[in-house]
Amino acid sequence: MVNLVVKTPLHCFLLSFVLTVVAVLLASKAVDAAYSIGSDAAYADEIRASARTIAYDLMSYYSGNQSGQVPGILPGPPPKGDYYWWEGGALMGAMIDYWHLTGDATYNDVVSQGMLHQVGDNRDYQPVNYTASLGNDDQAFWGMSAMLAAEVNFPNPPPDQPQWLSLAQAVFNTQAAPARHDKTCGGGMRWQIPIANAGYNYKNSIANGCFFNMGARLARYTGNSSYADWAETQWDWLQSVGFIDADYNIYDGETNCTDINRALFSYTYGVMVLGAANMYNFTNGSAKWEARVKGLLTATFETFFLDDVITEVACEPHDSCTTDMLSFKGYVHRWLTTATTVAPFTRAQVLPILRKSAEAAVATCTGGKDGRQCGFKWSTREFDGKTGAGQQMNVLGAVTSLLQKASQSAPLTNSTGGTSTGDPDAGTGPQIDVGGRFRAITDGDRAGASFLTIASAILFWVFFFWLLSGMGEEDANPDGAEEVRERRKKAKGVGLLRRLKGGYRGVYTGDDGGGDVDSKDENEKRGAARLPLARGRLKRRAGDDRPKVKVPLLHNFWQPGSKE
Repeated sequence: MVNLVVKTPLHCFLLSFVLTVVAVLLASKAVDAAYSIGSDAAYADEIRASARTIAYDLMSYYSGNQSGQVPGILPGPPPKGDYYWWEGGALMGAMIDYWHLTGDATYNDVVSQGMLHQVGDNRDYQPVNYTASLGNDDQAFWGMSAMLAAEVNFPNPPPDQPQWLSLAQAVFNTQAAPARHDKTCGGGMRWQIPIANAGYNYKNSIANGCFFNMGARLARYTGNSSYADWAETQWDWLQSVGFIDADYNIYDGETNCTDINRALFSYTYGVMVLGAANMYNFTNGSAKWEARVKGLLTATFETFFLDDVITEVACEPHDSCTTDMLSFKGYVHRWLTTATTVAPFTRAQVLPILRKSAEAAVATCTGGKDGRQCGFKWSTREFDGKTGAGQQMNVLGAVTSLLQKASQSAPLTNSTGGTSTGDPDAGTGPQIDVGGRFRAITDGDRAGASFLTIASAILFWVFFFWLLSGMGEEDANPDGAEEVRERRKKAKGVGLLRRLKGGYRGVYTGDDGGGDVDSKDENEKRGAARLPLARGRLKRRAGDDRPKVKVPLLHNFWQPGSKE
């Protein structure tokens, strides 16, 4: 045994310093050992092992496969949990890529269950339960995950269930419907699908970019040029309204066709790069699409990959990223990597940068109780103190994408081994209406309508004759005529009093704190959103000193580019 004798305070300080350095080095070694992503093919097994651990930690946020829980979704939507419906679809896609690139089928049954549970009544990923937050981009994320499942031959569902390719076609067909492409701003899809949803009047690049992406991939998979025609049209529209500028910057959206919101989000660039790469492949390497792919990649790396590490520039520098935005980086890594397989000329530019970004991502995975949870700010190469499904999904996407180089296989098509069964007419049945969901009228509906019509007619005539029976009350009882007239006067007075007590029909100023119904100028001073009530306004009468009526305010919770 070695005896350490501390003779002076200096010796004590030096010993403490040495022990601290050793501890730090050991901790660093432990992290490197847990998430090894070496730079050559010999490290493929270590990368798979690292991905396996990251995937396990990611799926710890998912409870859809537990008794009493809803398959396919992460905890939510708010206020029930942090995550909106769409991010469950994004998770399914990440786990399909995980299986494809690692060969680990541990979560396949869970993914299949979740993907099929959320298809909705019409098998088009428009479940009624999530209509309140159903955007075109939300639906498309599920559709793109189904498309991915077809492209990598993810195990097909049972024959009595919708198939991956048909689900992707269903989503595309619903979004290609004329009702989704109105004349506002010369075409293009709105952000939200139901008219009642906040953001319905906003047209944005991610919703239209996802539609473009699916069109390009369906064209390549099926060989059907109709999908490619849609993709061409969508690209042209995005450029015509200024969402994509001459330098290939992609802006978030606009509310009135002129006031463009110039926020930049990485996943919009990623979805467009993958779509353009598929169009390049489908057109047998056309110069036009090659130039577009190159332009998009240059803009992507110059905007988001500062020092070769991805940064969510719209929110990360000032810590304002929403839960949605905390998951964008992983999609970019996955989609850019896949783009290199259908547009091979991009490999030399893309893969080295993505590796450096992945190395920075892994360096943040030192948090949580187990010391391996991943952070969001990769540029610091340190854990930033915040954990979540988005952060884990990001790093999983970055790490698994490193395995793509080993296989170099492009996504399958129905002529290169793809086995998923399609349905060109999928999704062409009844769709989301402005007021909700409608369906075909059945014989039962007709019978019920007939019954209600007859019943209403009977009630109307009964009420009519009842009124007639009371109209001669004064003539039938002349002695009591004065009493009847007095009673009616009192009744009219009560009715007026009740109407007055009901308060003013003023302006809905929208504040849960209780804004006053008052003049337009006073409401404007409060800066509140205004929504006229259905019955219009009832002005105050002169000399009326009744207290002002309090009404709840409608918080402006929505911001363009975010679902939160």
